[in-house]
Amino acid sequence: MVRSAASIRSMSFTVSSKLRLCLGMGHLRAVWRTAATSGRCCVIDSRFHATVQSQIASRAPAPHKSGMTDAAPNRLLIPVLSAANFVIGMGAFVVVGVLEPLGRDLGVGAAQAGSLMTVYAMAYAVLSPLLVSLMGGVGRRRVLAIALALFALATALSALVGSFWLLTLSRVLAAAGAGMFTPVAAAVAATLYPPEQRARVLAAVFFGLTLAQVAGVPGGSFIAYTFGWRWAFATVLLVAVPCTVLIWRHVPAGLRFQPVTLGDLARIMGQGRLMLATLFTGAFLGAIYVLYTYAAPLLSQTMGFGRDGISLALAVFGAGAVAGNILGGVMADALGWRRTLIALTAAQVVITPVFSLLPLPAGWVFVLFFVWAVSGWSFMAGQQLRLIALAGPMAPVVLALNAAAIYLGAAGGSAIGAILLQTWGVGALGLGGGLAAALALLHLLASIRWAPAAPRTA
Repeated sequence: MVRSAASIRSMSFTVSSKLRLCLGMGHLRAVWRTAATSGRCCVIDSRFHATVQSQIASRAPAPHKSGMTDAAPNRLLIPVLSAANFVIGMGAFVVVGVLEPLGRDLGVGAAQAGSLMTVYAMAYAVLSPLLVSLMGGVGRRRVLAIALALFALATALSALVGSFWLLTLSRVLAAAGAGMFTPVAAAVAATLYPPEQRARVLAAVFFGLTLAQVAGVPGGSFIAYTFGWRWAFATVLLVAVPCTVLIWRHVPAGLRFQPVTLGDLARIMGQGRLMLATLFTGAFLGAIYVLYTYAAPLLSQTMGFGRDGISLALAVFGAGAVAGNILGGVMADALGWRRTLIALTAAQVVITPVFSLLPLPAGWVFVLFFVWAVSGWSFMAGQQLRLIALAGPMAPVVLALNAAAIYLGAAGGSAIGAILLQTWGVGALGLGGGLAAALALLHLLASIRWAPAAPRTA
C-alpha cells in the first residue's frame, strides 16, 4: 500500500511541535497534542539515529509483562527517555564542534581528528542491529540502563584518555551504547502505549535527539573552545549519569518485545534493487558529511571564526535541519517523492561547492549554512515514503537498514572529507561535497530506473 507524504510527515515532528518543545520540556504536552492527529509514526531523527527505530517499534507485538499492571505508564517515562536521547545525540556528534581544540591537544590534524566521526558512525551501523537482536531476550529496563551506562563510561574515557587511539576506542564503545539505547527506547515507548497514542509519545521521545542537534552540539563546541575539549565530553557525562538512574527508576521491569531478527535483515539485503534504493540514503548524506564533519576547521581557516562564530554556525545549521525536516514532508505531498528527491539532490550539487569560495561576508555564510541544511535535511520524508511503498510488509526491516545507511553515509563522507583535507586543504571540501552530491544524483536516477516492483496488497 502506498502511503501519502502526509502520513510520512507524521513520522517526524511537526513545525509547531518542534518550536514549542524548543521552549522547554514543560511543553511536551503541546507536541503530543499536535502529533496525535498524525496517525502512525516513525520519527525522523534530524540527523542520524531515530529514522527507523520508531517504525520498528510501532510494528512491535504486545509486550510480555512480568509483574506489571495495566495502569498507565509513569508520567515521567517519556520525558526521561527524551532526556536520555538528548545525551546520546550530544555525545555522538559533539566531535564535530571540537575538532580543532582536540587535535591541538592530542597532536593530530583535523583530518585525523575527524576520523572519530567515521569510526563512531561505522561502529553504530554495524553494532546496533547486532546488539539489539542479541539482547532481545533481556528485559528492556536492563538493556536501556546497560546501554546508557556504557555510553556514559565511554564518554568518561573520552574525557580522560591521553592518546588518540584510546579516544578512538572509547568512541566505538559509545556507539555500541547508543546503538542499543535508541531503538530500544522507541520500542518501550510503543509497547507501553496504545496505537492511537504512539505518534505523540514517539515524537516526544525523539525530540531529545533533535534538541541535541540544535543546542547540544553548538553548546559542546562553545564549552570546548572556552574550557577545553575534555570538558565538552565531561558535560555529556554529567548529564548521562543521572539519566541512567532515572531510566532504572521509571522504565517498568520485565518488559520485552521481539526485535527484527538477523534473518529478516539477511533476506532483505539479498534483494539488490531494493538495497540500491535504500543505499541512496547513505550516498546523499555522505555528500553532506564530506563538508559538515570539517565545518569547524573550514570556518576557522577561511573566515577566521573562533568559538562564537563556529558555535553560531553549527546552531544555524541545526535550525536549518529542523526546518528542512518539516519542509521535506510538504514537498513530498506537493511533488511526490521522485521529484522531491531529484530536486533536493540537485540543490546539493549546486549549493555545496559554494563553500569552496569562502571567505564571504559573515552574514552570507550563516545564510549559506541555513539553506544548505534545509535542502540537505528535507530528503528523509520522501525517501521513507519511497522505501515504505517498495517494501510493503517488510517496511520495518528496510527502514532499519535505512538507519544503518545513515551512519554508513556519515562514515563514508567523513572519510572522503579527511582525504580531501589532507591532500588539498579546506578549499577542496566544498567542491568534493558537490562532486559527491553529483554521484548521489546518479545513484538516485539509477535506483529509479532499476527500482523493484512494489509489492501487491490485498
